[in-house]
Amino acid sequence: MIVHEHFSLKNYNTFGIDATARFFVEVTSIEELQDILGNQDYDRKIIIGGGSNMLLSDYIEALFIHVDLKGKKIISESNETVEVQVMAGENWHDMVMWALDQNFGGLENMSLIPGNTGTAPIQNIGAYGVELKDCFVSCEAVSIENQELVTLTKEDCKFGYRDSFFKNEGKDKYVITSVTFSFSKKDHKINSGYGAIEQQLEKDSISDPSIKDISNAVIAIRQSKLPDPKVLGNSGSFFKNPIVEKEIFKEFALKNPEAPFYKVSDEYYKIPAGWLIEQCGFKGKRFGDAGVHKNQALVLVNYDNATGKDILNLAEKIIDAVKTKFNIEISPEVNLIK
Repeated sequence: MIVHEHFSLKNYNTFGIDATARFFVEVTSIEELQDILGNQDYDRKIIIGGGSNMLLSDYIEALFIHVDLKGKKIISESNETVEVQVMAGENWHDMVMWALDQNFGGLENMSLIPGNTGTAPIQNIGAYGVELKDCFVSCEAVSIENQELVTLTKEDCKFGYRDSFFKNEGKDKYVITSVTFSFSKKDHKINSGYGAIEQQLEKDSISDPSIKDISNAVIAIRQSKLPDPKVLGNSGSFFKNPIVEKEIFKEFALKNPEAPFYKVSDEYYKIPAGWLIEQCGFKGKRFGDAGVHKNQALVLVNYDNATGKDILNLAEKIIDAVKTKFNIEISPEVNLIK
């Protein structure tokens, strides 16, 4: 385990921001993680996985700990379901593809989401009508304070929309080392009700989709809308879709009858942030090396040498414009690290 100094993080964040960490270390075992977390020589420690859900400033006075724990293990199995423990450093999409190869169902709607498995519970990642919590059983994590390995259940994690215990009272207190999922082995629940999936299946002439068909449809949709971070730096959806109370929604819908929306409950409605941003004229716009993707207004991109500050300035400009035009506040989905 080698601690590097003045280390470039350009290859460790999907935005491709050439930020510099004062210190950097890669851990490949829980014991190494516990050792470095217990090391008192570093005042500030920041955990990174796949680097897909973060926006970095240019120079960060901290020790970055890259969690590179690998492996998958079947914990229990019946005729109908199987529980699999996946280590935190496993690439999310590769893990979903592995599950599909075993005919394990549940995560196919979340194919091609960038990042690693260990950071997925923090955000309660989701896509096309499915969220991580739908298959989540538990996770193991190391306490930053005392380096003990603990198990947190679904109830402990307090999942909400792009939210969890790890973003609130548990923030900066734990490092997730593995996640255990429950997959279906047969009689899979097919989640094809999301409009874009239905359209893609119809386009592919598929009327009775398998879980693999759903995954292929999601991959096709995402590839048509979202840039590959390896080609054009980005972190996927930069903003959360705002959820508003019924009275605010009624006023919004009266003024914008053409706007898409999703009913969350009798009291709350979700409005696509991408639509709001597009109506403000930002889709496809470029501001120096920072910009908004031409196919998806939710995605901010680094065209070449944008700094973290460039991307953040653009995000703030968009937030202000949406608030002014619609009186609705949108907020970043990514973590801002300074």
